[in-house]
Amino acid sequence: MIKKNLGPASQLDAEAILKDARRELALPSRRLFAKRALTLGGLSLLTGCNITDEASVNRMLERISRMNDGVQGWLFDPKRLAPTYTQAEMTRPFPFNAFYGIEDVPDIDGSDYQLEILGLVANKRPWTLEQLHKMPQNEQITRHICVEGWSAIGRWGGIPFSYFLKMIGADMSAKYIDFQCGDDYHTSIDMATALHPQTQLTLTYDGQILPAKYGFPMKLRMPTKLGYKNPKHIVSMEVTNKYPGGYWEDQGYNWFGGS
Repeated sequence: MIKKNLGPASQLDAEAILKDARRELALPSRRLFAKRALTLGGLSLLTGCNITDEASVNRMLERISRMNDGVQGWLFDPKRLAPTYTQAEMTRPFPFNAFYGIEDVPDIDGSDYQLEILGLVANKRPWTLEQLHKMPQNEQITRHICVEGWSAIGRWGGIPFSYFLKMIGADMSAKYIDFQCGDDYHTSIDMATALHPQTQLTLTYDGQILPAKYGFPMKLRMPTKLGYKNPKHIVSMEVTNKYPGGYWEDQGYNWFGGS
């Protein structure tokens, strides 16, 4: 996003604009074809952007971000696995990260917790924490990659999300799944990512009940996504064809958020 302290529109820094645009694209090497458009002339032709007007630049960057979402979705391989690691390679302690301080982690009572199921599903009955823990579980030791530039390796256990979606009779042709969380966070993902074999409804960390600082009673773990796409303290999920957005996505972050 363009910073608001740039001063008069006539003083906008063209190099800063290009830097922000390149960051918004954030495409790996196999997508270099898109980066070749990132010249002042190319951006102007591509978007109709007036580079001396801040509002026009912001609209341009948002359009590039949406284009990035489409390209990432097109290139996403639903069968390609993220790297896995050994317990010896785990990051200890695994860092806490949220849009608030650790002292504000929500205190959710697991004894009366119920996961609310909404939208395009056959069975909308809520799920207690006990019922969720009785479902088939798997484990993964994968890397969490934060949009801020750091990463950490953790050991996560829980329900394969594709299995859970089948259990509730979710419409697998739907476009989105939206997650609402007990810390007032929310985000959404595409169905292809939801069905990825490493996407997990996480209930444990390093063999123990998921600690509050990591998302108790349940989070969604997706090693194919950046950290902000992995919601914690999930209280409801909705299968929908209506674009749900997200906490950071509504503020300009890429919606697809692939790592």
